[in-house]
Parts: sequence; structure tokens; C-alpha cells
Amino acid sequence: MTVNTNAGSAKSTAKAKYHHGGLREALIDAAYQFVLESGGENFSLADACRCAGVSTAAPYRHFKDRDEILAEVCSRGFEEMTAMAQEAVRTKGEGTLEGIIAMGQTYVAFAVENQGLFRLMFGQNQSVSDVERVVEKGNDCFGYLIEQITIYCQANGLDSNADDDAVKLWTFVHGTASLLMDGKYDKVTPGLDVEQLIASATPQLLNQSD
Repeated sequence: MTVNTNAGSAKSTAKAKYHHGGLREALIDAAYQFVLESGGENFSLADACRCAGVSTAAPYRHFKDRDEILAEVCSRGFEEMTAMAQEAVRTKGEGTLEGIIAMGQTYVAFAVENQGLFRLMFGQNQSVSDVERVVEKGNDCFGYLIEQITIYCQANGLDSNADDDAVKLWTFVHGTASLLMDGKYDKVTPGLDVEQLIASATPQLLNQSD
């Protein structure tokens, strides 16, 4: 798994959008790419300007400060995560165990491939993660997991609380992603097959009684 570092392409795209009047989107694109490569903690509006090829005054036509543009970056991150989850389900089947497992595997893959963005999305900057639009997009992503678990439980006659099961699964895959990103598995259990770990744990978490 590798992080996308195609900065030159992103810069060209941003400039093209700007010259066609899409300054706001060009700046979001530039900020998104910067966060992917360098993390949100290192981002400044000047970085977005440099990548988009515009003056340092340009962002203030659309954003009051760096946190506002970072909120757009986070929102886009959750949209991307949701789209990846939906694609995983389309591949494996709506409301199936295989689809839910694939969602968990996709979540971890997204985290590892986009570490700077993932850390920003989940509270690295509280003033960004608390923005209403960011919370809304995050809830949409989590809501899709609840929806798939609900369908799965109904199809299999399971008397289970989909909201509770979703929290269990999210807690597990988020913890797995964090341990993987921080290199903790390599120290304790080198060579661990994380995808298989998720595949084996998911059925247990779905059928676990309180």
C-alpha cells in the first residue's frame, strides 16, 4: 500500500481549474493533495496557493482561514471513504457478510494509503473535525455500515442491534488501522495478515451477544 504522491499532476489540475474560474475547487484540490502527502498539521493556506498557482490573497475570497479549507478536505475524505465502501459492497453483495468484511478491509486500506488525511479526519484538529459538514459526512459513512448490517441481520434472522454491531466493527477496524499505521503489529506479530484478521473477526463481532 502506498500513498499517492503525484503532486505535479495535482498542481496542473488545480491551475487548470483556476484558469477556468473554479478557484474554490482548485484550492480544495491543492489542499487535499498536500494533506495526502504531508499531513494536515503541516498545512497552511500558502501551501494551497503555491500548489494552485495563485496569490496568497486568493483563498480569502472563499475561505476565512486554514481550518475552513481543511474541513472541506475532511468532508471530501469521508465522501471518498463512503464511495470505496459502496464499491466494496457492490463487488461482494448488498447486505452480505462478504460485503461487510470488504468494507472493513477497505477502511483499513484507506487509512494506510492516506495516513495524513485519515488522521485529520479523525480528530487531529478538533476545530476541523467538529465542523457540521464534516460530522455530517462522517455520519453518512457510518450510516452506510449500519445499513449493511441491518440488511444482513434481517436476511439471516439475527436478533441484533445494528447500531451496536456497527460500533463494535468500527472500533475494531479503526483500532486495527491505527496499530497498522503506527507499526505496532510489526513489533508484536510480524507478518500478520490484517485482511484475514478482519475476515475472521467480523462474523464474531456481528453475532456477539451482549
